[in-house]
Amino acid sequence: MGTKNKIALVTGGSRGLGKNMALNIAKKGIDVIITYHSNEVEAKKVVAEIEAGGQKAAALQLNAGNTKSFPEFFEKLVTVLNDKFNASHFDFLVNNAGTGLHASIAETTEEQFDELVNVHFKGVYFLTQGSLGLVNNGGRIINISSGLARFSLAGASAYASMKGAVETFTRYLARELGPRGIAANVVAPGAIETDFNGGGVRDNPAINNFVSSVTALGRAGLPEDIGGIVAFLCTEDARWINGQRIEASGGMFV
Repeated sequence: MGTKNKIALVTGGSRGLGKNMALNIAKKGIDVIITYHSNEVEAKKVVAEIEAGGQKAAALQLNAGNTKSFPEFFEKLVTVLNDKFNASHFDFLVNNAGTGLHASIAETTEEQFDELVNVHFKGVYFLTQGSLGLVNNGGRIINISSGLARFSLAGASAYASMKGAVETFTRYLARELGPRGIAANVVAPGAIETDFNGGGVRDNPAINNFVSSVTALGRAGLPEDIGGIVAFLCTEDARWINGQRIEASGGMFV
């Protein structure tokens, strides 16, 4: 029968970019475990779609901003790996789960700041730490950042700061996990038409027109513009890419 399929874990995989990443990874012949925060119905639809395409899939609930819940999550992950995938380890960790915030520096509250830290940086750091013993040697870690870590738009200071932290963390992952043959990279989407941040880019014509006007390719991004890049980073063709930030923004503010 040959070797077993490789397995990817995609956080926040029930909708938006994470869903597109999960579906594209599955098209590469990789089995997928997604996490969802609250929408189990949508998560199960993604699992069904992946399974209809011939790959194995599963969904697990995870609050990516609550590190206290991680030990229980990892117990469930080990169980599902064993029961559904006949495996004890996985190969690709995609830290995608996230929430948005649009607020000026003057009006950002400490509570909002803490929530962003917990989801986008602390959660990513410690979910990755907890995964180190479960990721196979030769695996990959892909962290999702944002174009906003490179260019600055008013109202994104806290969110973008967390993404900047994740980008630095990713380089350190590449350095420290190199001896295990594990590569770590960042994918930084530009403005994408999803329900993220209240669906502003998708649903607000003024925002969409602005994004299009500052993007070299002349339009806002779509989820399908991002998922394939993450999937590519899970393939052998991408084996020599390490410690890199790959921005996929259609050329915003180039």
